[in-house]
Amino acid sequence: MLTCYRSPGESQQCCGPPAGRRQLQVNLSQDRLSRGKVVHRVIELRKAIQEFLEQKGSPFATKFTDKEWLARLCYLADIFAELNSGNLQLQGRNTTIIDAHYTVAAFLGKLRLWIRRLEKGVIAQFPTVDEFIEENSHDTGSLLQTINKEMSDHLKGLETSMHHYFPESDQETASLQWIIHPFSVPDEAIHDDDFPAKEEWITMRANEALKIEFQNQNADCFWISRLADSPTLSKRALKWMSEKDLSSSMSGVACVLSGKEVAQDVRNQLKQDVDNLKNEFPGFAPGLAIVQVGGREDSNVYIRMKVKAAEEIGIRAQHIKFPRTITQSQLVQEVKKLNNDPNIHGMIVQVPLDADTEIDSDLVLDTISPNKDVDGLTTASAGRLSHGMLQGGFLPCTPNGCMELIRRSGAKIQGANAVVLGRSKIVGTPMAELLKWHHATVTTCHSRTTDLPSVVRSADILVVGIGRPEMVKGSWVKPRAVVIDCGINSIPDATKKSGSRLVGDVDYAEVSKVASVITPVPGGVGPMTVAMLMKNTVISAQEAAKRMRAAEWKIRYLTLEPLEKVPSDIEVARAQTPKDVGEVADEIGLLENEVDLYGKKKAKVSLSVLQRLAHQKNGKYVVVAGMTPTPLGEGKSTTTIGLTQALGAHLKKNVFACVRQPSQGPTFGIKGGAAGGGYSQVIPMDEFNLHLTGDIHAITAANNLLAAQIDARMFHEATQTDQALYGRLVPKVKGVRKFSPIQINRLKKLGIVETDPDKLTPEEVTKFVRLNIDPTTITWQRVMDTNDRFLRKITIGQSPTEKDKTRECQFDITVASEIMAILALTTSLADMRERLGKMVVASDTSGNPVTAEDLGASGALTVLMKDAIKPNLMQTLEGTPVFVHAGPFANIAHGNSSIIADKIALKLVGEDGMVVTEAGFGADIGMEKFFNIKCRYSGLVPNVVVLVATIRALKMHGGGPTVTAGVPLPAEYVQENLGLVESGFSNLRKQIENSKMFGIPVVVAINSFATDTEGELNLVKKLAVGAGAADAVICSHWANGGAGAVGLAEAVVKAASQPSDFKFLYDLKLPVEEKIRTIACRIYGADDIEIQPEAQTQIDRYKKQGFNDLPICMAKTHLSLTSDPSKKGAPTGFTIPVRDVRASVGAGFLYPLVGTMSTMPGLPTRPCIYDIDLDLETEEVQGLF
Repeated sequence: MLTCYRSPGESQQCCGPPAGRRQLQVNLSQDRLSRGKVVHRVIELRKAIQEFLEQKGSPFATKFTDKEWLARLCYLADIFAELNSGNLQLQGRNTTIIDAHYTVAAFLGKLRLWIRRLEKGVIAQFPTVDEFIEENSHDTGSLLQTINKEMSDHLKGLETSMHHYFPESDQETASLQWIIHPFSVPDEAIHDDDFPAKEEWITMRANEALKIEFQNQNADCFWISRLADSPTLSKRALKWMSEKDLSSSMSGVACVLSGKEVAQDVRNQLKQDVDNLKNEFPGFAPGLAIVQVGGREDSNVYIRMKVKAAEEIGIRAQHIKFPRTITQSQLVQEVKKLNNDPNIHGMIVQVPLDADTEIDSDLVLDTISPNKDVDGLTTASAGRLSHGMLQGGFLPCTPNGCMELIRRSGAKIQGANAVVLGRSKIVGTPMAELLKWHHATVTTCHSRTTDLPSVVRSADILVVGIGRPEMVKGSWVKPRAVVIDCGINSIPDATKKSGSRLVGDVDYAEVSKVASVITPVPGGVGPMTVAMLMKNTVISAQEAAKRMRAAEWKIRYLTLEPLEKVPSDIEVARAQTPKDVGEVADEIGLLENEVDLYGKKKAKVSLSVLQRLAHQKNGKYVVVAGMTPTPLGEGKSTTTIGLTQALGAHLKKNVFACVRQPSQGPTFGIKGGAAGGGYSQVIPMDEFNLHLTGDIHAITAANNLLAAQIDARMFHEATQTDQALYGRLVPKVKGVRKFSPIQINRLKKLGIVETDPDKLTPEEVTKFVRLNIDPTTITWQRVMDTNDRFLRKITIGQSPTEKDKTRECQFDITVASEIMAILALTTSLADMRERLGKMVVASDTSGNPVTAEDLGASGALTVLMKDAIKPNLMQTLEGTPVFVHAGPFANIAHGNSSIIADKIALKLVGEDGMVVTEAGFGADIGMEKFFNIKCRYSGLVPNVVVLVATIRALKMHGGGPTVTAGVPLPAEYVQENLGLVESGFSNLRKQIENSKMFGIPVVVAINSFATDTEGELNLVKKLAVGAGAADAVICSHWANGGAGAVGLAEAVVKAASQPSDFKFLYDLKLPVEEKIRTIACRIYGADDIEIQPEAQTQIDRYKKQGFNDLPICMAKTHLSLTSDPSKKGAPTGFTIPVRDVRASVGAGFLYPLVGTMSTMPGLPTRPCIYDIDLDLETEEVQGLF
């Protein structure tokens, strides 16, 4: 019988050589489709021989360790050998080809002999060309000359022969994929006078070599390359025999279509696909989860096969085995977890489920996410298939494997009569659908079909999966049908050691004598099922990789129609209809399980995106800073949003804005919201400014829980003995004491190795229960997100129940909490848990730091913050995505949005995309901290600094009158005054210098107002470029949205492509004093610093506690480069006074206090609350700005 083989580099479409022949034999059924193709192969062989011979003196080791090259050489040699075979005469023609070219043939024979020796390990390496030539008694030059001549003669003869025997117009001949062996034709046919091409068949049957081949190999079909014109002869002969009813007397004409061989072919291709993915994304691998319940042995066998196949291909397979006791709801939850695992690209649930309780396997299967249903067995997949949706999902493995075998058989599917015997949901039903949508005329049968043999006999293509051993007999099958046997059954067989053997649903012995092609059992459909499972998994991984590539988002931008007179911010925002945030998430490549919706316009995004896109290259990173601002602000947030809208909606770049979440204090105070302004805003702006998703409330709760624990612990330590404390801290539960994990951490910190609570010594108990907090060193304050000046200093503990344990403390606004700074600087949930535990809240009476971990609170704080760590997804007025996350103070903290938001955004935009974020206050504060603190912890480096400037701020720094919030601007600010602008440019020049100090290109964004003149704007542009800016662009994004920032966007894109030389300002190992001095002198322009005694005491304490190497976060006024907010421009000759130094150890910085710094704002005489109300009919917020 024949097995199907594939020549290297060729598609397999027909039966291969007789069993036992080398797999590298050529299959000319492909080459004969074009005579030019065959000629090309011979030319390629000549080139390979020349290449070999010209390597004189070389060991030729490189080529002969290249297995692909060896396989190709043998393949080409086979072509030559077959075309020059002397085993048959082609109607007396082409004898020169058959009889000639002995030199080439001898050379190739010797060459292949050496290759076989090398392959089998008989020799360690191929001989040198000299050695090879010498052994074969040839001179290199004469040998090469002879071969060239013989090959040229061969090509001429081949061209003539191919033209005669393989006319390119004979498409019917070209599509024929099998032929009959001459000795399979009945004698009565050969000797009938009407038999087509009788003489040719008689000639062939006279060939002793063919006769021996037939007898030795039991070959029922003839390898196509052995008989050039046999397809036509075979087809005519078969037609004649069919008319004479002699076809059934042929000796087993069915070709055996080996599923093992085809599956291996598929696997080889899949391995190459996986290797390509891994080369493109190092560390990436397709992931397959195989879920099993119980331990059925047959399931174990199938799973081992799948795991082995996956390993060979490079798929990372996980066998996830659950006990029989698992319940349906538990199993569903486990499947959902796998749905959310970005490393799992495909999932199967092995059925039947071997469980103690009743489990609906269909319900479990339907829980699998459609994009991971690589078995193709969910209801959704079945529905897609029934509707003919063959793309975009996964086809069921066994039917898909059968389709591949049918295609490999060469059978024409379109228009064929196909019969599917069996209607199971796994095989029969989807098989019928696949055949139907490939345009076959399909009949589905089952055991109750009337006159089943007659129906089956109508099939050109027969697929059997009925579950009954050897049910389909030879008499049921139409002659020359293609038969695919999906069954596998065990039947008794006394001749086997096991006492049984495997058979299919088809009587192989009978049907193989009638069919043209048949699949064996085992080794037929089974291997193909596994191969198709692997193929679906790789396809799923390729889809994941496709999402990782830098492709342009298919995003629906929102159209803006700006009015000449710009309405209020809330009116502009309300005039735009935002997209549902689910649509935004889908547009930017987020998966459904990565998004938690909070209503229709905002959502939280899971950190699992970072894991899924770990191999994705980051986009370009842009930070927006500014010159030293007026009290009114210069529009950094508006510029950030306007630039983002321009990059996305107008330049069609993948772009993300990452901005801070505003505090409710300023929103209801005098400053108002922080969603941008005019036609460059985040929407819905009311939801942006009010509550959002509750992150700030979570920080309030966590902060105040810790504050409560500090005072409660001091109270309990002051009122209880060591033993009483120990009994309450480590209580007996059912008579047994046990330390909690967080208490184990404290034991380790104290150096106590004993973990049995009943075995601690009295001294160890005392160390464990006593924190001995020094009340005078407590730095942890309670917080709330409201401007309330009367909470700036309070007394707590005045109730009689607190037993006179009173102390003075204060409330800060929530965004001043260290937990907010941690949220902004953390890089993962585990990192946040560690940082929360490290927060130093006080010192003990011995001067040692007391942390949240010591207080046992870090785990609870993490629980309160577990949702807050996820960035909030919103959109701009023009529909570009925005992350709103974290909003730490820009004075006592670093004033930047979160690292996590930036990292996720950089992955989502892809290599060619851009992420725009903002640094608080002027570049001397927000940008300096962005580089020296945020970039240290994130590991990210920006490509461009955008420096925002306004004519108003320049005039103020040039000596203009004081600018006060809520008061109309003086005349100097609304009339042209080039002198003030030029004088005030000193501040902008200094900020440009500060930006360039870090080695990053700078683009100045001149945020224009209606009162600015063209002369003033052009002057700033000229001065900025002269001061070293890469460009300076006049912008009108407040009035025109993204259209008003297109020039800025183009300048940013250009600057981002320039090389940069990023460097930090200082080394962390420097003493604290030197790091402060470096910032003051280089960034602010100070002559020196003055550290007051109290501040020096704190510095010395922090050094002793091991905190010297933390970065510095300067807390000073944002209204001047000095410590005096009244000094404008770029002053010189001043000193920076440091009155105190505090530590945010969890966040990871020390913050020196320069001057007086309020951490609790107060409400003004007329706060914004006077204008804010709710429309009781529409429930729309009014009055926000």
